[in-house]
Amino acid sequence: MNENKFSKLKPMLLKEIKEPFNNSNYLYELKFDGTRTLIYIENNNILIKSRRNVILNDVYPELLEIKNITKDKCIFDGEIILTINGVPNFSKLQERAKLKNKYKIKYMEDNYPVTFVCYDILYKNKDLTNLTLIERKNILNKFKDTNVFIKSIVYNDGINLFKLVKLNNLEGIVAKEKTSIYKYGIRTSSWLKIKNLKIEEFLICGYIKNLNNTISIILGEFKNNKYYYVGKVVLSNKHELYEKIIKEKNISNYLENYNNNQVNFIKVKYKINVKYMERTKNNHLRNPHI
Repeated sequence: MNENKFSKLKPMLLKEIKEPFNNSNYLYELKFDGTRTLIYIENNNILIKSRRNVILNDVYPELLEIKNITKDKCIFDGEIILTINGVPNFSKLQERAKLKNKYKIKYMEDNYPVTFVCYDILYKNKDLTNLTLIERKNILNKFKDTNVFIKSIVYNDGINLFKLVKLNNLEGIVAKEKTSIYKYGIRTSSWLKIKNLKIEEFLICGYIKNLNNTISIILGEFKNNKYYYVGKVVLSNKHELYEKIIKEKNISNYLENYNNNQVNFIKVKYKINVKYMERTKNNHLRNPHI
């Protein structure tokens, strides 16, 4: 397959909002914790590319059989996910993504296979992007699911779907206007994402001075009579804690699992609520923000 003609194509993106809603002009889907991907099929060849244009054919060889679902020239948009006990596991997916050794890739393929969850079809012997989302979904629904190609399920009730997501500790939901056309590489308010964020209070253990009137505050927690680093977030100079933090006296590093010469460590005195997706295997916060 000629990669060059696809090199500039990037998936349509979503804007983030805080609360779920119901609107008959929207359809709702689960937001999966994986790698956003475009799949191109042409003349029994397949090209699997991430939104950052990384070719994934060798990384996830089990997905190559997707080329057998059609004899047509097609472009699919979706997410590569890895599930353990039916729940998406982003950490294990990241572990797979870093592998280069073909024997290790084969082991992971056999023991931790991935799946492509398909949201959309953008091309089927002709460009479909100017069709409405509902029209594209109707075309997509004609394709059969396989063990590695699964169509995303559509829901009509965003509020109850989000309740289900929170109950099962999933990543979130997306809301898409039924009449939306597809715009490559554009972040649009026609497509919205609502994340199921965790909120927790953490200790402020220090800070790094940035160049733009902000500081990166070092977050920690106290366990087993020791202090541990969990992540950092940016704090603007307009935040009520900014002046208090930078006026604190610097002390030596007391964190068990973190060392950075740029950090101004301070006495544990302040706490802050932080939103984040999940804890990594190192117990660090994934995508923390205030």
